[in-house]
Amino acid sequence: MASLLQGFEEVQLVKPLGKTVLTVTDAAIRFNKATAEALGFPAYVKVLINGKTRQIAVTPASESADNAIKFSKPEGKQTASVSVKEPVLVEAVKEYLPVGEAPEGEVAYQSVAGAAYPESKTVIFDVANATAGTMKRRGRKKAA
Repeated sequence: MASLLQGFEEVQLVKPLGKTVLTVTDAAIRFNKATAEALGFPAYVKVLINGKTRQIAVTPASESADNAIKFSKPEGKQTASVSVKEPVLVEAVKEYLPVGEAPEGEVAYQSVAGAAYPESKTVIFDVANATAGTMKRRGRKKAA
């Protein structure tokens, strides 16, 4: 006699990770929340660049590690993307993801989806897959 539940599959309760995305503008590098999640919401990370393969990797680091940068709030507290404004880092990344000119009132950016390796707590962004664009400047609206 065939089992009553034959052909059924369990509902997976672990939600799949969203797309990891790195966005660079003239003043900052932004990692979306999915990137912080893939890395396990680390307080500090290191950003590594492979000049040969033109890839940018981000991986957790301890606060005392050389070149560690402040990154995420703890899980549940990190509600938005993570912006990093460390000038040296922004310039290094812009070398691989140059940001164009933007019309008045807009911000030029380059954005690239990453490949997440949660078991290695690493996300790798391939510069070749980057897309450029402009977005409206965000922030407070000027009073009318």
